[in-house]
Amino acid sequence: MDAICVPYARYLHCHLKVWGCAAAAHGGAKEGGSLLKPFHRPPPYFPVPDYCRLCSLPLLHVKMCSLGFARSLGFALIPLATCCIVANILLFFPDGKMNFVKDEHVTTYVWYFMGIGGGGLVMLIPACVFLGMGKCADSCGTDSCAMCGSVFAALLGLAGSAYCFLISAVALFKGPYCFTQMGWRYPFENDGGRYLFAREKWSFCIQPAHIVEWNVTLLSILLGLSTLEFLLCFLQLVSGLVNAVCRPCCYKQEYSLNG
Repeated sequence: MDAICVPYARYLHCHLKVWGCAAAAHGGAKEGGSLLKPFHRPPPYFPVPDYCRLCSLPLLHVKMCSLGFARSLGFALIPLATCCIVANILLFFPDGKMNFVKDEHVTTYVWYFMGIGGGGLVMLIPACVFLGMGKCADSCGTDSCAMCGSVFAALLGLAGSAYCFLISAVALFKGPYCFTQMGWRYPFENDGGRYLFAREKWSFCIQPAHIVEWNVTLLSILLGLSTLEFLLCFLQLVSGLVNAVCRPCCYKQEYSLNG
């Protein structure tokens, strides 16, 4: 009887599980799919073992919480990735003009596509994986398999967000590429990032207009967005590892106790 109840606790809804255990306890059930056919409602006169109620509810609750948590993270990653793409695109057009990118008068780091690639398109992969966790669990057959897939997707998201953060930080530290009295150059390249706190130096850049404010604002946005993406992927990495590793152990322990 216990050997029948334990697998049902893994795959069926809790009330179906209790009814099946009740039928097995009465002795009128058979193996296979006929276990639940005679009982469309819970029979009040059948004794239901307490462990049949207890074994399914915690595991079902953990499953629903983990899948819902992953889906919520997937929904959160989509707008973050979209904003990273937009911020990176805007860096190509200082002061909202296109002639600077045509003349290659933009900072070199925008061509690393840290927002378009690392914080944008790459992040859409774990977002889609997290959103499809329920379907993946059904197709894989086990929740642990689906959680393992989410772990690899989270690792990819961590790599993409870290890339976006590092390139944005280096670009912000080096400063913008602009036209000065000495021509096109990086006027704050050897400043050690101190120009960020000395607004009087920003006037060294003559063209494009307001290029320092433009770069500082957009790169700071990329830094903040990539940090949020990293934290969300890290949370799913921890959640996926806990569910992928601990849940099979819980099933084995439950089976050994009931057996």
